[in-house]
Amino acid sequence: MSLSNTEIRYYDSAVLRLPADKRKEYHEQVDRLISALTKRVHEQSDIKITKVVKAGSFAKYTILRKTSEDPVDVDVVFYISGRSVDNESLASLNQLIYDALIKLYPNKTVEDFEIQRKAATVTFVGTGLSVDIVPVIEDPARAGYGWQFDIHDGTKVQTCAPCQIKFVRDRKDKDPDFRTLVRLAKKWRNRVELKPFKSFAIELIMAHVLAKNGKDGSIEKRFRDFLLYIAQSGLKEVITFPENGLVFPSFTDPVVILDPVCNTNNVTSRISEDERKGIAAAALEAWETANFASMEDDIEIWKELFGPRFKVEEEE
Repeated sequence: MSLSNTEIRYYDSAVLRLPADKRKEYHEQVDRLISALTKRVHEQSDIKITKVVKAGSFAKYTILRKTSEDPVDVDVVFYISGRSVDNESLASLNQLIYDALIKLYPNKTVEDFEIQRKAATVTFVGTGLSVDIVPVIEDPARAGYGWQFDIHDGTKVQTCAPCQIKFVRDRKDKDPDFRTLVRLAKKWRNRVELKPFKSFAIELIMAHVLAKNGKDGSIEKRFRDFLLYIAQSGLKEVITFPENGLVFPSFTDPVVILDPVCNTNNVTSRISEDERKGIAAAALEAWETANFASMEDDIEIWKELFGPRFKVEEEE
């Protein structure tokens, strides 16, 4: 017998979803960092920060609560004005933010801060929260848009953090269980350690499956349909959305999923051919396990997908 929607919603609420008190704590911690860092950047340079947006899974409400295999991070986008996207580089912007962080937290060692591909990362020891600070050169012609750089190859893509948040919110408005399905998929991804399979790609594939199949059917079946889509398509189909319009460039990457807010950005461009095959194979194995668990009505089999903390009712 399949898991009921009530059972899966219980698991999502009791185990997967970030609790309200933790969300409040993280918001407060991030707000203090934003305020202090903005002030420090203004003091140290002529850079003007026009807007700060909390983004990523935290802002989209698809984040998982922290466990040993589920890290918690918040993307904070700093919109910077008065800089030329052609003359600026992420290295210079990140270094400025990095220097500001060192002065802001003088009792921390340099190793506490990490320069990653697109952000400087601050990790707070007390809560385990990681904050990725993402500098974006503001596009004065389009509200919410700007250019985000890659620190290794120097490429830049146009992005719109508020638009990406709205994309997920619009799908949640169409399907109240959309975020639950995304969290289920992310938990499975973490469990099988599919690191190249990023959260944004999961959200977009889930949105694509929603557009193809609609919201009818149980949550369990729809999760299995997500796995089946990946397994059957092998992620070889180009995925686009109504937000992309009708004209977009072609890509030669093994996996092509267009960013709904920017047609020229393939969000899965870093997935290699071997990684594509690995994701498809893992999805097929998970789909077979989920089918078997559903037919057997066996919680222990479901734990193979979601881990030992999987539960569908209050334990006595």
